[in-house]
Amino acid sequence: MPAITTEHNPLIIHTDWSRAYGGQEIRILTELREMRKLGFRVALVVPADSELALRAKSECITVYPVPFSSKFDLNSWRQLFRIFKKIQPAVVNTHSSEDSWMAGCVARLCQVPLVIRTRHVLAPISSACSYNLFPQIIFTCSSSIAEQLSAQGVRPHRTVVLPTGIDEKRFQFSRENRQKVRLAYGIGEEDVLVGNVGFLRHYKGHRFIIKTAAAMPANYRFMIVGGGGGELPDLQALTRELGVEDRVIFTGHQEHPEEFFSAFDLCFFSSNEAEGVSQSLIQSLLNGLPVLACKIPSTMEPLSLIEDYRAVDYDDVPSACKGLVELAGLKWRDPERMSLQHRTITERYGLQRMVRILVETYAQFGITVR
Repeated sequence: MPAITTEHNPLIIHTDWSRAYGGQEIRILTELREMRKLGFRVALVVPADSELALRAKSECITVYPVPFSSKFDLNSWRQLFRIFKKIQPAVVNTHSSEDSWMAGCVARLCQVPLVIRTRHVLAPISSACSYNLFPQIIFTCSSSIAEQLSAQGVRPHRTVVLPTGIDEKRFQFSRENRQKVRLAYGIGEEDVLVGNVGFLRHYKGHRFIIKTAAAMPANYRFMIVGGGGGELPDLQALTRELGVEDRVIFTGHQEHPEEFFSAFDLCFFSSNEAEGVSQSLIQSLLNGLPVLACKIPSTMEPLSLIEDYRAVDYDDVPSACKGLVELAGLKWRDPERMSLQHRTITERYGLQRMVRILVETYAQFGITVR
């Protein structure tokens, strides 16, 4: 249950323009939940028709609707001024381009004590202007993102590397979940189940998984857990074209991905661009899985902390096959190896570490719970 709060405790506002739901939006909700537990008041400024708004309302988080249709939408600017003047937040944390320009600017004009921008993706920015003008703090989900921002002119002294914290208690191996999921999908103990969890978007690289499946022996089964993005029909068509529709399983979106990680023998993390540090990757590592991954800087950061992984270039099917065979030769689900990997990843990417850094950052600006 959320902690009991008073009207005098600081109010934390997060803003986001997106209508979709993915890792960025999951992070926003996670921060709001955890801060509310500590006694902060929390709220969202998002489009009324966004998935984030619907989910926040279901958790009794206050939502202030603003369309954020474009940086030139005068109605959105007026609404932001009215909202911030009325509710007087202590913290405004922006996330995407449109809302960061608008809410960041309005927050500074309204003299909000702390303006934060969170950068989730590793991709070139169009301008360093909004990063240098509005936020006092820029949270980046990986060191690679911080380095990329600095190279494009963002002042590095404002940057704090803060990976998305993953609940280390929720994401750990469960033999019960393993048996339940494998039974439900007809996966035998003799099968090597290679899994991937993530929203179906082009940069997640799911086509690479399917092409690799077609080149692997028949006892290797592949499971893609996730939905959204409109990619599913094309991915299903590719499985038919390559003759692996019986060995590649699409589960659709799942609200309890931790159950599926326990069912996997190996994780194939196929994202090839734009990722910060993927929540799915950290979840698989907390679950003790060996990982085959594409070589991108933010992905290599957590992998450098463990031993049981192989890294390949995107779409290099022969190398992917070789990597999977090598990883399959390891001792699966060894309690000591899983425990060590879980502890190592928790120290860097656990939920409590993220919460601690958030609280410490707020306190630097005098924002604390009474």
